[in-house]
Amino acid sequence: MLSSFAAARPTRLSRLVILCALLSASVSLVPSMVPASAQAAARATASWDWPVPVPHPIVRGFIAPATAYAAGHRGIDISASEGIPVTAPADGIVYFAGIVVDRPVLSIRHADGLVSSYEPVESVLLVGTTVRRGDTVGHLIPGHCTAACVHFGVRLYGQYVSPLNYLGGIPWSVLLPKRPQRLPLPP
Repeated sequence: MLSSFAAARPTRLSRLVILCALLSASVSLVPSMVPASAQAAARATASWDWPVPVPHPIVRGFIAPATAYAAGHRGIDISASEGIPVTAPADGIVYFAGIVVDRPVLSIRHADGLVSSYEPVESVLLVGTTVRRGDTVGHLIPGHCTAACVHFGVRLYGQYVSPLNYLGGIPWSVLLPKRPQRLPLPP
């Protein structure tokens, strides 16, 4: 009885083969689980323009917060000269223009659930104004970094994401298999 049970019990290798088959079958399902609008956003926004002219030295990168209210850096700080024009990275509509705490902030609503924000940027634009990619939306003033810089943040459906996702600054990740492990032979 014990020998027939041992023969029917799957080995580690057979479990691994079954797991690989299940994973490869499920990979084809992943794109259908992502909303079409999010897929379109990923394709459409890969060609956003930088909000300031070259060079674009990033003095502080994006640090995702652990939770919605946790510490983090919800954008990137780009070194630039005071008074430099700040431009729209893509077509959109001015969503917010005003003072937050003690700095002027401008936010633009773009297609597919994206909102970009800039501070400290003085702007004469009013909420509801349509802007096109490359249009000047304001001018950089001092107040965010020690030296002049523009804070550039992006939200996707309300969640902060790295602006580099939309500027082409982050290469696509490639997941590689782990090294094959030598499994011990069954007794």
